This record gives sequence, C-alpha cells and structure tokens, in this order.
Amino acid sequence: MMPAKRHFSHGATRGFTLVELLVVIGIIAILIGLTMPVLGRVRRQAWATQCSSNLRQLGNGWIAYANAFNGSAVPMRLAEHGSGGGQTFDLGNGPHYRPRWFDLIGARNKSFAYRNPPGNETEDDKRIDNPVFLCPTEPEWDNGRNYAYGYNYQFLGNPRFKPNGDFINFPVRVSRLKSADTVLAADCLGTAAGKSKQSRRGYRRDGLGDLFAVGNHAYTLDPPRLTALSDYSEDNARTPADRSAPDARHQNRANVLFCDGHVEALSLKDLGYVVRANGSVAAIDPTAHNRKFSGNGTDADPPAIQ
Repeated sequence: MMPAKRHFSHGATRGFTLVELLVVIGIIAILIGLTMPVLGRVRRQAWATQCSSNLRQLGNGWIAYANAFNGSAVPMRLAEHGSGGGQTFDLGNGPHYRPRWFDLIGARNKSFAYRNPPGNETEDDKRIDNPVFLCPTEPEWDNGRNYAYGYNYQFLGNPRFKPNGDFINFPVRVSRLKSADTVLAADCLGTAAGKSKQSRRGYRRDGLGDLFAVGNHAYTLDPPRLTALSDYSEDNARTPADRSAPDARHQNRANVLFCDGHVEALSLKDLGYVVRANGSVAAIDPTAHNRKFSGNGTDADPPAIQ
C-alpha cells in the first residue's frame, strides 16, 4: 500500500520580507547609536581611572626618592655631571643619558620606564615600554622628552644653571612643602599649551622638538603664572607663547598628582591657569595664580633664572 502523500503549506516557510529586514536593521542601528556613546564614556572613564592609578604609583616613588636622598625632592632632570664628569648615569639597568624625574622615581622601586634606556642624546627617540609610566588615554605619548605627564619642576626641583653657576632651584626639601596642597605632576600638553588650538600640530613620537606639537617637552609643567625672569618649559624658548600647561584630556579635566600622593581631576581654572578664547593658556596674567604650585599655598613667583 502506497503511503499517503504529505501536503506542505507554502506559507509555513515564508521568510522575512525586504521591508521587515530593513526595519530590523534600522532598529539595530538605532540601538548601536544609543549604546556607543555610553560605551565610549565608560571606556574613557576606565582610562582616566587607570591614569589616576599610574600617577599615584609615581607619587609613591617620589616619596621613596625623597626618603632615600635626605628629604630632597627629585629634580626635573639630572644635571650634566655623570660619572667621570659625563652625562650618563646607571640607575640599575644600564647607562642612562641624563635621566628625567620619572626615570629617577622608577629606579627607586626597580620599576624602570625603559627596558633599555637611552644611552646618549642621539637615542632620545626611544619609547617608554612600561605602561605604569604612561597615560592610557594617550598611549602613544611614550617618548621621554615628549611625555604624557609633566613635573612641577619650577618649585620642586629645577637643576638648570643660573649664569653664576648655581642651580635655579635645587635641592628642595620635601619637609617644607604643604604636601596635600602642592601639585607634583599632571597630564601635560607641553609647549603647545601656549598656542591656539587651531595652530597646534600632532605629537612627535620621535622625540624631536616642535614648539607647536602637542606633548612637546611635556615632562616639564610650568605653573599658571610666569614672569619675565622665570624659567620656561624649554630653556631655549623662554617666551610666553612657549609655556607648558596641563592637558585636560579626561572629560575637560586633567588628572593632578599632589605631593601627599592623592590625585584629583581638575580643570585648568581650578589650578589657577587662565585660558584664552582661542584655547591658548596665558603665561603672564594678573588673574592667574600659583597657590597650588608654590609649595606653601601662596601665589609666589617662580624662582628667577638670574
């Protein structure tokens, strides 16, 4: 006996129409559009949090350095007096050409910024390979000269020389500072801060100098109010337009490390800077103040270069 034939309804296997597919795709696109900004904010907040953690570790190293060197704050950079009168210093992982403040801090805890440090001036293009020393919001700002974090060198340790051979401001005793009220370091824009936003150029990962490039010479952070006799971030470009200042890279705030080790997210105005309408940061302005930089809570002038 032949089995009965089965009859199938064509309607049971009907697929989506083109209109229905377009509607679904549209809904998915709307959902993605709604969630992406949220995910972006979450990601940026995570970077800002990691940046704060990295700065706190630098703060711990800064205190450890002071304890190891009779209470003296770390200098912005070692002066030109290495072993044998040269300019190289061994911090524990090989010859290092004139180590900067973060190099010296890291060496105290054997947490080196470089696996192989720059051994001479021509190797200033080497990149930092320890993520603890970097800002995750700007991970490519990994050159030691054009660095992500700037040091309050004018008030905490400036070993550049005056014409008479004295240091401009070194050593500085940590015990004399109002640590909780004194900026140690912050996210830094470098000398591009003195330029209008439209005239700034891209980051130089090769370590070369460009006064208009973001991050240029940003391992040094100038205080809000400078004078005609004060030092500037680059000592061969001491003009108001070439001042250094923080970089408000975290939702219009800069992460700021204080000398007691705590970190705050602050605007440039919070710190005492004056930002012009074109985005440039003023250098000599009567409304700017150095109260969070001076070390004693007063609006002191930066140490003079003469």
